[in-house]
Amino acid sequence: MKEKTIDYVLRTTWLAVQKMYNEEAAKFESTMATGFTLLSIDPDEGTPSTALGPKMGMEATSLSRILKTMDDRGLIERKPNPNDGRGVLIHLTDFGREKREYSRERVLLFNEAVKNNISEEKINNFYEVAELINELISNKKIYNNKERTFK
Repeated sequence: MKEKTIDYVLRTTWLAVQKMYNEEAAKFESTMATGFTLLSIDPDEGTPSTALGPKMGMEATSLSRILKTMDDRGLIERKPNPNDGRGVLIHLTDFGREKREYSRERVLLFNEAVKNNISEEKINNFYEVAELINELISNKKIYNNKERTFK
């Protein structure tokens, strides 16, 4: 292709962000996925295990692996859900709270660096474009079974 496509820019930018977070997390024997999971768990009430996957946009199998690793490392503990006898709540341990705060600081530093280098108008445009792309996808307005001919 002669020009970069929108999905190419999205993908390469996300891969760069992911690499940056993984390099930072590796300094503390962690991963970006673990940090993201820590940030997705309610630190006070815990989070139902069944709600984590959709909240994070992850498949259950991938999330199960991450949760097992986090459990093995002592970052989380699983407790019965008092509102649903069949369910489990994921709670952070003290160690998990410590690592969550570290992850939170890194995310805030990233956001601050971006905001300090890009105008508010451009950031607002970025959010608007991202929201519109998500709407196109969720409303199935991209691949709607109509044949297209590309030139």
